Amino acid sequence: MKRKKPSTKELHFAVLATDVVIFTIHEKILKVLLIDVHIPPFYKHMLGVPGGLIRPHETADASVRRHLKGKTGVVPSYIEQLYTFSSVNRDPRGRVVSVAYLVLVSPEAISKSLNARKVYWKDAKRLLNLAYDHNEIVKKGLERLEAKLGYSTIAQGFLKPQFTLGELQEVYEVVLRKKFDKRNFRKKLFALNLVRPTGGEKRGGANRPAALHKFAKRQTEFFQFL
Repeated sequence: MKRKKPSTKELHFAVLATDVVIFTIHEKILKVLLIDVHIPPFYKHMLGVPGGLIRPHETADASVRRHLKGKTGVVPSYIEQLYTFSSVNRDPRGRVVSVAYLVLVSPEAISKSLNARKVYWKDAKRLLNLAYDHNEIVKKGLERLEAKLGYSTIAQGFLKPQFTLGELQEVYEVVLRKKFDKRNFRKKLFALNLVRPTGGEKRGGANRPAALHKFAKRQTEFFQFL
């Protein structure tokens, strides 16, 4: 006889879960990946960020990668632990504490994720009500992303290994919703020795080829940029 799994209300301690905020930039819009949440009577086909419970012999890092693979199909370009959400009533089914993660992916991940699972890429700054406390989780992810653009090379999570300086500037402008002077932006990049030319070019349209660059270091660096 199959043993019945206890509900969260039957447990006398908090259950641990992971949730993941996945951002990408597509068509000059910062988008977040959402999935269908259908847990009646609490949530009937609402959108929410992907995630799930942490298994007994599993770390939080391993859990989030398992849920990423199984529920979205995306491969992260960048991942970091974001925040722990422990509001007592955040899950109507019982006491669940969530360790949230921030993930960035390149635009190519959109087509891969759509082929793998039914997911929804939505404008991250124009969200309606999400399931659980996921609006708060997305908001926290946005705050972290916006802040780290000013003091780290986190932008590389949105880009291919080789990119144009225009593409890098677009990341800043889309996420921060502000325009930067092209000359000053590039001057600061080189003054901080953040990028270097690869010798390659990107051709497209009627414009002249744009020089390709790469970050001086693939690891996330910290500095004062903005």
